[in-house]
Amino acid sequence: MLYLASRSPRRKQLLQRLDLAFETLHLDVPELRDPAESAADYVARVALEKAQAGLAQVRARDPDAIVLGADTEVVLDGRVFGKPAGRDDAIAMLTALAGRTHEVITSIAVVAGARAPGRDQVVSQVSFCPMPAAAIARYVDGGEPMGKAGAYAIQGVGERFVSRLDGSHSGVMGLPLYQTAQLLAAFGVH
Repeated sequence: MLYLASRSPRRKQLLQRLDLAFETLHLDVPELRDPAESAADYVARVALEKAQAGLAQVRARDPDAIVLGADTEVVLDGRVFGKPAGRDDAIAMLTALAGRTHEVITSIAVVAGARAPGRDQVVSQVSFCPMPAAAIARYVDGGEPMGKAGAYAIQGVGERFVSRLDGSHSGVMGLPLYQTAQLLAAFGVH
C-alpha cells in the first residue's frame, strides 16, 4: 500500500491526479533548520524524515508499505521563507518577494522496508510582479497565505502575483507530479 506522509490537502489533491490508491498519514515532524544547513539540504532532510516517520507509523500493520514524504520551501537570497507566523509575518514575506525572483524547492522521498530511500528534488524559479502594500494587505487579510510556505498559494489567488514561472507548477504547489510518478514507478507503484 502507498501512504502519503503529509497533512497538506494540496499534496493529497496532487497525488490523486496520478490515479493511485493511497492513504494519508497525519504526522507531526519537526521542521527545524540548522543555520549551517543549506536550504536544499534542509528541504531534502525534512522530506526524508516525514517519509521515515510515516513508515515507522505503519510498518507493524503493513510490512509492504511504501511511504512518500515531501517538503516545500520558498527561498530568497538564501533565506528560507516558511509558513508565516501571523499577519505581519505574511506581509513581510510578500513585501520581500514583490518584484523579485525567488526559488521554490520541493523535495520528495520514498521509503519502503529495508530498501534504500528514493529521493528527488525540484527547484523552480518564480518571479513576482511589483505589489503595492494595499494589494498585499488585501491578499493576506483574505486568509490564503496562512499555512503556506512563502505566504502564497500559486494554485489560488496568489497566482495573480506570478509574472513568470520556470520549473514545475505542481512542484511549487507542493508535489512535482512528473518526478513523483517516476520515483514511485521505481518502487513498483504505477
